[in-house]
Amino acid sequence: MLQQQQLIAASSLEFLKTLKQNNNREWFNTHKEEFAEQQLFIAAFADLLLAELNVHDVIETPSGKKSLFRIYRDSRFSLDKTPYKTHWSGHFTRATSRRRGGYYFHIELGNSYVAGGFRNPNPQDLKRIRDDISFDDKPLREILNSESFLATFGYLQGEQLKTAPKGFNINDKAVDLLCYKQFILIRRFSDEQVLSSSFLKEVGETFRNMRPFFDYMSDVLTADVNGEAQY
Repeated sequence: MLQQQQLIAASSLEFLKTLKQNNNREWFNTHKEEFAEQQLFIAAFADLLLAELNVHDVIETPSGKKSLFRIYRDSRFSLDKTPYKTHWSGHFTRATSRRRGGYYFHIELGNSYVAGGFRNPNPQDLKRIRDDISFDDKPLREILNSESFLATFGYLQGEQLKTAPKGFNINDKAVDLLCYKQFILIRRFSDEQVLSSSFLKEVGETFRNMRPFFDYMSDVLTADVNGEAQY
């Protein structure tokens, strides 16, 4: 029987702790049933989170289970050859090409957070975003300086250039925003918050507070040369 579905089960965090101490295939193979049980708890949480998202957005991901990332690490190009991740995570994709951005959750002892945004925009998308910001940075600044954004995320995160990107003036009034190569929103949670009965609500509200940013980016990235939305 699943534990209270509104909660991340304490046993799910405990499993991650033990896995971190025994990150090898022999241990994991003898604890596959325990892993499967804990993964069910996380999938149940993700199902509830999906329902929260669909209240204010349209999500393509069909179920909480389908949102989850595999526990197995791809260590082919990493110096760290441990075979398993020591966190639970999932991603929800917004439906249709008109809705840009995605929602991510990450549950890890001492390092839990939810995030969204544009981690690796392609060169064409990045150019369109920068062109729009340079033309008029006010709409984006209003979002980033809004009460809900500041209270939830604090500031826009992501890798940045050290100077103005090619084709843009270092004296552009929006150069601070033009230097972004990534546009990421993150809110972090303590272990106590993750295990609280209000965690689902807090994550749902965090995702909801991403919407003004996503809506702005979606308009920029789906408009035609005249600035009209394309459907």
